[in-house]
Amino acid sequence: MAKSQADRFPEEHQRLADLAKALSHPARIAILEVLASRNVCVCGEVVAELPLSQATVSQHLKVLVEAGLIVGEIEGPKSCYCVNWSRLDEVRTMFSTWFGHTERLKIDCC
Repeated sequence: MAKSQADRFPEEHQRLADLAKALSHPARIAILEVLASRNVCVCGEVVAELPLSQATVSQHLKVLVEAGLIVGEIEGPKSCYCVNWSRLDEVRTMFSTWFGHTERLKIDCC
């Protein structure tokens, strides 16, 4: 969202929207599942698990790192990534809280 437009909304809404955007591509969901299933830092194997090029996977990894959903270490030509479980727990709580809030606001209509 453009910064000038984002300023019109509460920070909580901005954070939720940014996280939703980070999770909004099936490749990113798949990457999180690959990393979670291994429960260790994974280097080049992520690309082998997906029907995408190395460059495309790298772009998706970058989005997930920026959102804090995964952490990575770059050592020379190798990059290793793993799930940031504490951040994923925060995200789960944030969305659960938001859905709970909207459920309380629900009224019968249409």
